[in-house]
Amino acid sequence: MKKRKIDTAVLSDVHLGTFGCHAEELLIYLNSIQPKRLVLNGDIVDIRHERKQYFPPTHMKVLRKIIGMASKGTEVYYITGNHDERLRKFGDMSMGNLHVQHKLVLILDGKKVWFFHGGAYDVSGYNPNWFGELGSFGYKLFTLVNRIGKRATSKLGRDKQLASKQIKEGPNDTINLASHFKTWATDLAIKKGCDYVVCGHTHQPEKERVVTKKGQCTYLNSGDWMENLTALEYSFKRWKIYRYNHDKLSPFFADEEIKQMDMHELVASITTATAANIQKAGGDPLT
Repeated sequence: MKKRKIDTAVLSDVHLGTFGCHAEELLIYLNSIQPKRLVLNGDIVDIRHERKQYFPPTHMKVLRKIIGMASKGTEVYYITGNHDERLRKFGDMSMGNLHVQHKLVLILDGKKVWFFHGGAYDVSGYNPNWFGELGSFGYKLFTLVNRIGKRATSKLGRDKQLASKQIKEGPNDTINLASHFKTWATDLAIKKGCDYVVCGHTHQPEKERVVTKKGQCTYLNSGDWMENLTALEYSFKRWKIYRYNHDKLSPFFADEEIKQMDMHELVASITTATAANIQKAGGDPLT
């Protein structure tokens, strides 16, 4: 099946290394697209805690796929979130087409687009760090318990909504928090003169034009790959929310070269490709 060519794809809150991550579905999605630019908007790898004993092969395949895309020409921007904030020490680092940044501003078809995860919101007074830690643990616990429960009940033909998603969407406090987050993000974006602000963090996919007395801005959120399985895509001068569960993807499999190459070979291929491009342009790869 032919891959869809798109200008920009945005993913966030994948949480590789947790039980709730849908890595296999994400791998299928990544194999179905050919983006010029891939923005990883925070919490892609969950490394908040020191001891990580859960990182299955499928999760590693996602990382290999992303690096493989960079080696083939896709510009990959990894923006740090609150669950992968330890990568901040590599901020503003580039290796070929792979860039690690805290935030990103792009001009797309004359429009100023500001990308940032939104984890700083946890310390803005609405959601203190200790509360965020507690919520993160509870969310992961409910996700694990209810995924096990869903597998058990699916054999009986029942399609129950996950309790973790009900918890995320149901309580008024959570809805108010998401609303405050959107207001906070758009206010900042308007002050910076941005036409779009693209966030993650809330796990809620959304696209809304926000108009205030100080200006207007379109708020975009890419959702997550734990419950919603969503992404943002930009093509033909417009943004849309991609929903994996609404798509009818034929089976895609990891490229054979990705299966066979180890991580060191993938990294080497990125740097080799970059040096070749610089030489073609008449430059010096060491300058």
